Amino acid sequence: MGQGTETLIAEMETGMPISPIKDFLAGGFGGLCLVLVGHPLDTVKVKLQTQPKTLSGQLPRYSGSLDCFRQILVSEGIPGLYRGMAAPLVSVAPILATCFFGFGLGKKLQQKNPDEVLTYPQLFAAGMLSGVFTAVIMAPGERIKCLLQIQAASKERKYNGTWDCVRKVYQEAGIRGIYKGTVLTLLRDVPANGMYFMTYEWLKDILTPEGKSVHDLGALRILTAGGAAGIFFWVMAIPPDVLKSRFQTAPAGKYPNGFRDVLKELIAQEGVTSLYKGLTAVMIRAFPANAACFLGFEVALSFLNWATPNL
Repeated sequence: MGQGTETLIAEMETGMPISPIKDFLAGGFGGLCLVLVGHPLDTVKVKLQTQPKTLSGQLPRYSGSLDCFRQILVSEGIPGLYRGMAAPLVSVAPILATCFFGFGLGKKLQQKNPDEVLTYPQLFAAGMLSGVFTAVIMAPGERIKCLLQIQAASKERKYNGTWDCVRKVYQEAGIRGIYKGTVLTLLRDVPANGMYFMTYEWLKDILTPEGKSVHDLGALRILTAGGAAGIFFWVMAIPPDVLKSRFQTAPAGKYPNGFRDVLKELIAQEGVTSLYKGLTAVMIRAFPANAACFLGFEVALSFLNWATPNL
């Protein structure tokens, strides 16, 4: 990481008050960084989570994350790893912008004065609020992304790209079809986002040298804190994420009682460990993707604090 980036981060003003608007703008840039770095392994994760149960004596289609990655490269080439990226790329800027805005707002609402330092439970609560904010726009993008990712592995081609998928899903099931899986998105993101932001702030405090401000952290320490926060997020989020992927890609009417039917089926047929399908791919992806996200956020926020100190 270049000295210029570290200098830019270090130039943040230590006493800068919380600005949800700046968090919104900087979060959008961080989200773009996250998708570009992390989407290939997200494709691997979804294909592992949605592969059908094998019959007795049969081998699964994918033996693991590396095998899935290899098969995608062989059968679809590099573009296959980025299948369905248009939906998250278009939606990720507003999603992460809203996510960071929600976190900033949650912090600001809990402060009695602009200089008050929040406790870790308060940071967790602010992070949970960000999860509520993002679910409304996260669920449709996740639904379309998952449908396109599993289609790439099947022989049937129902959707000709992102917007064709949106149009056909809407024609078949209306707005409810687009928002299928919203409850599971909330169950995944509300507690996991609380852990995500609290862990990031906690690690920044730990990594701050004695006598220095947390705002003086260089790029390497920001990358470390952001990457680790991503891992903590997915430790909490992977079980509801597995349920969400199954539910969002299932044919209409398969699970009339929603995620409860998905949970019962998975545990009955594949055991509790099925709730951690794709864990390896998630963990491999989590560190670099979220490191890139938080570094992008901090650099953008530094620039905004310098360019518009009164915003």
